[in-house]
Amino acid sequence: MKETIIFETKSIYRDAFRVTGLLFGEGEPSACIVGNTRGNEFQQLFTCSKLIKELKRLEQNGKINRGHSVLVVPSVNPYSMNIGKRFWPTDNTDINRMFPGYDKGETTQRIAAGLFEKIKDYKTGIQLASFYMPGIFIPHVRIMETGYEDMEDAKLFGMPYVVLRKPRPYDTTTLNYNWQIWGANAFSLYTSETETLNAETADMAVKGILNYLAKTGTVTYSAHSGYISSVIKSEEMISVKSRSAGIFSGRYKAGEYIRKGDVIAVIINPYDGEVKEKIVSPIDGRIFFVHNNPLTYANVALFKIIPVND
Repeated sequence: MKETIIFETKSIYRDAFRVTGLLFGEGEPSACIVGNTRGNEFQQLFTCSKLIKELKRLEQNGKINRGHSVLVVPSVNPYSMNIGKRFWPTDNTDINRMFPGYDKGETTQRIAAGLFEKIKDYKTGIQLASFYMPGIFIPHVRIMETGYEDMEDAKLFGMPYVVLRKPRPYDTTTLNYNWQIWGANAFSLYTSETETLNAETADMAVKGILNYLAKTGTVTYSAHSGYISSVIKSEEMISVKSRSAGIFSGRYKAGEYIRKGDVIAVIINPYDGEVKEKIVSPIDGRIFFVHNNPLTYANVALFKIIPVND
């Protein structure tokens, strides 16, 4: 394992800002795994730490295959992580909306440019991502429909679901999108949590990444092959939204099956404890995403449900 500085810039008041990478093996740039780009992505950093431990073990045992190298970048935004702030502390910009970057632009543009210059030539790019809404997911692989996506490769992770979605205009400045445009097989890997730690789904992600690296010839690794991934398009999921604001009390978890008409959550008046609204499932399905903030506003997506016909 070799530690390398991916990007560095001076700071006025404290030590220099550095993005550090850990390189395993030698040879062609086979795979790059990027952890947190946002300061509240604790699960993503935790998952990277577990992955690094496994890659160190594989390297010590000579199981990083000859002619291949793997780069892991655990944290792109340590400053924000240090103070528990999701976006860049000084101007509240999102590094993951700055790619491919601009080396003469604002700080987050420079960070994105410095990082992307070092990782854009890797054959495979894997980002441990988080969603813009607070909530719990079924662990899955997500790829954008750019014309460069590879659905069959996405199944090699052995995750429960592969989600394909059409990019929106703001997605063109994300790491995943730009990796694909520059010719990499790019995947976003979602575990269940973001701001809290879940060892079970972190281990699932690590095994998924190692499964992928083994099946593409980068490492020698024997593990449970995982799930036979189901492919679903993002637009096929049904969003269930609230009509009222208040305290959110969910009755089902991500991964559970529900029937049409089931009361899956209630919205409670925070002043008198009365139920303001019952959230009812419109279909038979499996819960893919569930809101986990104690409060909700009106017109917020509380659940995303995968339709099931049985």
